Amino acid sequence: MKKRIFGIETEYGLLIKDNQNFPFDPTEVANKVKNHVFSKKMGVLDLHYRANDEPPGNGGFLLNGGRLYLDMGHLEYASPECSNLMDLVTYDRAGDTLIQEAIEELGWADQVSFIKNNVDLETSATFGCHENYLVGRGFPFDERENLKILSSFLTTRQIYCGAGRIGSCDPHPFRDWEGGAPDESSGDEVDFQISQRADHIPNEFYRWVQYNRAIVNTRDEPLSDPSKYRRIHLLVGDSTMSEFATAMKMGTTTLMLEIMQLGVAKQEWILEDSVQSMRSISRDPDFKWHVKLASGKSSNALELQWDILNTCKEYLTGKNRETDWILEGWESVLTDLPKGPEAVIGRVDWASKYWMLTEFKNEENLEWNDPWLKSLDLEYHNLNKESGLFWGLEANGEGYRKTTDAAVDFAKINAPRGTRAQGRGELVKNLINEHSHMSYLIDWIGFRLSKIDEPFLMLDPFISYKDEIMAYFNPFGSLSDQENNTDDESNKTEG
Repeated sequence: MKKRIFGIETEYGLLIKDNQNFPFDPTEVANKVKNHVFSKKMGVLDLHYRANDEPPGNGGFLLNGGRLYLDMGHLEYASPECSNLMDLVTYDRAGDTLIQEAIEELGWADQVSFIKNNVDLETSATFGCHENYLVGRGFPFDERENLKILSSFLTTRQIYCGAGRIGSCDPHPFRDWEGGAPDESSGDEVDFQISQRADHIPNEFYRWVQYNRAIVNTRDEPLSDPSKYRRIHLLVGDSTMSEFATAMKMGTTTLMLEIMQLGVAKQEWILEDSVQSMRSISRDPDFKWHVKLASGKSSNALELQWDILNTCKEYLTGKNRETDWILEGWESVLTDLPKGPEAVIGRVDWASKYWMLTEFKNEENLEWNDPWLKSLDLEYHNLNKESGLFWGLEANGEGYRKTTDAAVDFAKINAPRGTRAQGRGELVKNLINEHSHMSYLIDWIGFRLSKIDEPFLMLDPFISYKDEIMAYFNPFGSLSDQENNTDDESNKTEG
């Protein structure tokens, strides 16, 4: 596709410092934080069931066109549809900011922490970061070889997209049912690995998003005109704190999809076993990241990523400024990774965390499984800038910024331009300010304000629909508009 639409969904972990004395459990806290955001008139809560597990009030759409809701006890934020990486990173961070500000306004900042990570180190429960990419209906997604090529890319991109974690787990009781790789390393001691999701992906392809997660999710739910578009919905990646890491995660993936669309992605990239490779890459203590290709040849994740990058450079360089920025950033991080974690601090989350934890571990003479060190692992992802370890990197200039604080503040209450999120934001603004008495039903693809009216469909994510929605609410124009029109006609007559 010539244009792009991205989106990120983030499920947040939650920590309560003193469970015994704090009056609410984690699910109640998540619910109260969600309700607080909507009580500030930053969005409208659903008045209807969206699914059996999403009753009225479970969540709602925000002024910025995104969505805040509860999903299986987790607070989740879905960014609005964005047409460029700058918007995407900004609106992703706006969601983090909305949640942290709610905690502070409720007076719980010293007791409650929202953690932007993907695994509970005590229970091994996992929660996701879902990526969304719009492609044309003609995208070669149903061809198995193409899926394997995409799988190889996603498996190896963790070397710069991983968030890192202490330890490991084997949570796949149904692995053998679905033909996944056997768990040959379940008994291994893993001190640190570069991905939080690697241990939780038992399949290469699968359409379900729970319990049997896959590297490539094959569910076809376009949330747009199904005759024109398809949504690539990925749940294999880690939540990232670094803005550079987020931009690279989404940016390199969209370039990969573009060369697949062009038909120039190489079958030589296909791995012998992507699921096993994902775990072995993540767990490699020497960061050599060896893999075996389907051809029988040996390679490593870095070499494979270089080949993919060079192919993207050959066919996509000069397409537009954003594409060139992605290519430059991709090349810079692949160049620096072999120099060691210190060379990519602030740009790669696993490396930043590994460097911090290693320094502290050595200073305090700790083992990797020490509870103190595990608590610091989680603190790296804390949204609270007073205690989250990542924020120190930004404060001292080592954390790469693509956004600005002013842009993030704007993105909390304004939708991005150039996509249907702008129209959805206009809809929510009208329902909050001037039409709060109305009943409504809102979804990603449209809305309905009464049982007798036809649904207002927004099937094309590239159209803002803002003018149409303004006219929908005000079909005859405001009184001042009518007066201005009358004045204009009078002037014409007198002239």
